[in-house]
Amino acid sequence: MKIIILAAGQGVRLRPLTDIKPKCMVEYNEKSIIDHLLQTIKECSIDDIYIVNGYKKEVLEKHLRDEKVSFYTNERYSKTNMVSTLFCAKEEMDEDIIISYADIIYQKEVLEKLLKSNEDFSVVIDKKWKDLWDQRMENPIDDAETLKVKDGNIVEIGKKPESYNEIAGQYIGLIKISKNAINKVISFYESLDKTTMYDGKDFDNMYMTSFIQNIIDNLMDVKPIYIEGGWIEIDSLKDLQSHPA
Repeated sequence: MKIIILAAGQGVRLRPLTDIKPKCMVEYNEKSIIDHLLQTIKECSIDDIYIVNGYKKEVLEKHLRDEKVSFYTNERYSKTNMVSTLFCAKEEMDEDIIISYADIIYQKEVLEKLLKSNEDFSVVIDKKWKDLWDQRMENPIDDAETLKVKDGNIVEIGKKPESYNEIAGQYIGLIKISKNAINKVISFYESLDKTTMYDGKDFDNMYMTSFIQNIIDNLMDVKPIYIEGGWIEIDSLKDLQSHPA
């Protein structure tokens, strides 16, 4: 089992905290986000840890110099998004992999539940997402995305919802792809039209949810792994204020 942590972003909404360090090094409860993540990952006995960095990569690598982690770099971090960052580590995609955003902190139980999935493509979905969103913003639906499930499979993800009825939960930024499916996913990504737009974004800036939706529509079933809380996202200064230690 390998885990790939996507840590290339600039963390614009966390400035000035990210003026001199990457987003994943912002501190929560007196410890950086990346340190929280690594602690949880180790508690789940995952030893093969890969981090795709970009913005302020030298600061992150120095911070983790004593950790048993390997680095890849998205040199085009300022002009690309999560999916492009993920495939910077393509050569590590040769067995079961976990993909984790680097601006989230989750309890051990959340990761353990994902690890138990035997499906080809699984994503963690928080059914109690609104409790968290209520802390973070005045009108949760403004920042939420659709999540529709039919016959146990996700059929829609990442669109703009018109009502809460279109939201069965929220994707938290945690994915598992099986060894059996990973080559299919890589080939599918490489076959995508690089000249078209994906939910209003060009190929390099495609959202992860747009990529997942394309997988749903054209490649394979995507299974929800449901949780009820047990995680937070640190995407803005307000998030830090909303999540007391």
